[in-house]
Amino acid sequence: MNFLSHYYFDKSTDDANVVMGTVLPDLIKNAIKTANLYPQKDPELFFESHDETALLLGWKRHLAVDLFFHSSNFFLEKTTELKHLIKPVVEGTSIRPSFLAHIGVELLLDHLLIEHNKVQVNHFYDRLAAVKKDVLSSFLAHSGLEDERTFFNFLEQFISSKYLLSYQKLENISYALNRICMRLWPQTLNDFQLQELTFQLGIFKLSLVNDFMTIFEEIETKLNDS
Repeated sequence: MNFLSHYYFDKSTDDANVVMGTVLPDLIKNAIKTANLYPQKDPELFFESHDETALLLGWKRHLAVDLFFHSSNFFLEKTTELKHLIKPVVEGTSIRPSFLAHIGVELLLDHLLIEHNKVQVNHFYDRLAAVKKDVLSSFLAHSGLEDERTFFNFLEQFISSKYLLSYQKLENISYALNRICMRLWPQTLNDFQLQELTFQLGIFKLSLVNDFMTIFEEIETKLNDS
């Protein structure tokens, strides 16, 4: 799941550290592609600090949500449906439609959460900004992250830009998907293909909107039972 979908499950918490933890694995991966951290394997490293314990709690929530989501029938069915729609769009390119469908479903879930007022994007950013840098730095050090400067530069830009607000428009989701593809393949989508992608995302959205909340309800139940 993407940032706002992870945030959905802890949107009511007053603990900014938990919220940061729920998106921290993806923030780190976006900032430093080679980083592989596993703080959940050494929980005793974080017990002396309530704030770091909260960060770890959020981190573990992130892992659980992704596990439940990617193993769900919802994920399999929706990515298969979107893959068939966008396959003609990427024909003749090296872009894998299955990959694009995977990310596309996740970004569209964020889009629908915003559109249906299920999350408040500015509130999400306020929570991230409230986390103390020294606490986060200590957590990252205990987790084994070596290049904290690169991460904090990325985090500062991520918070200040409020980029996720752009997900309110489908054409911006197409743009975001193309940017992701640029990291993996030399040939990306031209303007006509981007227009076609936006059109197909719009078609897919018409079916997704009918039941998109079911996956959040399913995961929430599993989180409460675990």
